[in-house]
Amino acid sequence: MGLLKDRLHRWVDAQFSPEFLEKFRALPTHQNEYGYDSFGFHREEAKIAALLAQFFHRDYFRVESHGVAEVPAGRVLLIANHSGQLPYDGIAIAGAMLFDHDPPRVVRAMVEKLIPSIPFLSYLLARWGQITGTPENCIRLLHDGEAILVFPEGSRGISKPFTRRYQMTDFGLGFMRLALETKTPIVPVAVIGAEEQLPAFNMKPLARLLDLPAFPVLPIPPFLPLFPFPTKYRIYFGEPLQFEGDSDDEDEEIAEKVKVVRNRIQSMIQVGLEERKHIFW
Repeated sequence: MGLLKDRLHRWVDAQFSPEFLEKFRALPTHQNEYGYDSFGFHREEAKIAALLAQFFHRDYFRVESHGVAEVPAGRVLLIANHSGQLPYDGIAIAGAMLFDHDPPRVVRAMVEKLIPSIPFLSYLLARWGQITGTPENCIRLLHDGEAILVFPEGSRGISKPFTRRYQMTDFGLGFMRLALETKTPIVPVAVIGAEEQLPAFNMKPLARLLDLPAFPVLPIPPFLPLFPFPTKYRIYFGEPLQFEGDSDDEDEEIAEKVKVVRNRIQSMIQVGLEERKHIFW
């Protein structure tokens, strides 16, 4: 088993350029003597996730990154619009930070709380750096200087109907309270292309029956959204926003700050749509 694992890692290494591997291995991590951090992230095992991200980034979605150099070093919250029925937009953002940002950065995404209950998937996501979306987990990682990806729309954004594409739903307030408590800059991120990857509708009764946040269904065979259309992704990273205030302020005060971020992302989306010539190129 150990020999097979070694061969797998050598094959994975061969798929990357020597320059990328050197920078990836130099990534700062708070790992123990066995190579794991306190959340289960393992840099060598994460290279498998990086290989998948590279495929979607370069070949499938052909991601075009704008302003990725705006993302500062150290702790940062990446706040993005969410869409597309399945979370390929998260993979695309992570890929942009790995392959277009210099030096590469590993994005830690806040995943749905039901994920840890799914066998095997929960193990893989932990090894690849993704964490359960609780405030405590996010604060610990921000204090460690990590880049955290948050979709404040949650399942509302990812499961909205195709007729409401590029119209963001309401944002949660939690990310702003975290930014204020930890004095973390916020980078607004706009994703263009995910809305058209799976023009499905959410079958809410079945989702409730299965205790899922959403159950997307395509109007044509095979009906289940197994794989997205190869739309071209355009990702826009905005200038960092730094907010002042108390994390325990009333919801109304926090909501005003959240509105600033939401409006910034919405305006970036509009610019991206105007610049786009076609969905697939």
